[in-house]
Amino acid sequence: MSTQGVTITVGNSGMSKIFEDTSTDGQWSGNVLHDTIAAQSIGILIPNATLTMAQAEYEGGCMAWRLQNAQTLAVKSRGFGTKAGQNCRSESNISPVSVNPNDILTVFPFPLNAGANTSNVLAWVTTTKGVELMTASPADSTATALVTAVNGQSVGDAFFNSTLQSIRIQIEDGAQLDKVEVIDEMGGVVMTIQGGYRGGTAGSRSNVYNLVADGLGVRIGKGWTIKVTTVAA
Repeated sequence: MSTQGVTITVGNSGMSKIFEDTSTDGQWSGNVLHDTIAAQSIGILIPNATLTMAQAEYEGGCMAWRLQNAQTLAVKSRGFGTKAGQNCRSESNISPVSVNPNDILTVFPFPLNAGANTSNVLAWVTTTKGVELMTASPADSTATALVTAVNGQSVGDAFFNSTLQSIRIQIEDGAQLDKVEVIDEMGGVVMTIQGGYRGGTAGSRSNVYNLVADGLGVRIGKGWTIKVTTVAA
């Protein structure tokens, strides 16, 4: 398994702290960040602090992060990182969240895909049943289903009988998100959403997102999928 250095700077209008780790690509397990001075987890270092910003960075590919309780595993905040050197405070705001003494910061880095004309994809998918990180590694111009990062389930298995509310997508550095499609159990296209570039690429609108699609209201049935079509850098 490959690894890469990651950092997350969290704080509010009056303070911030930097947390770091050398994290294993393609997993959450073991990727817990500690501060750069005392080597403490976030809950030990700044318990009861209110966070309003998070600036996460990875070395190459793409990356998701989350703030969760180490005992209950409940996730309190989540987002994506940016490639090191492309961060901006204007894209780092998060909904205010209070740090519990048991909280930890964990990351899911996804490296640049080693295959030709293939891209790694991360997606935070929100429904009325909750939020899951989903992944895919499509070949160019090939619609490929997102599956949950933890157990490989499609959206129809993980979120059956719920309502899709949001899809937020990050593709590896330099790649293009052509489109996202919601597909029913018969293979019919229920919804198509166009994507784009991010980061230091012509046409980019964000260093964080290839797509932000909030305010959706699609009822998810058994056998449904969300498929992404991409073009590698």
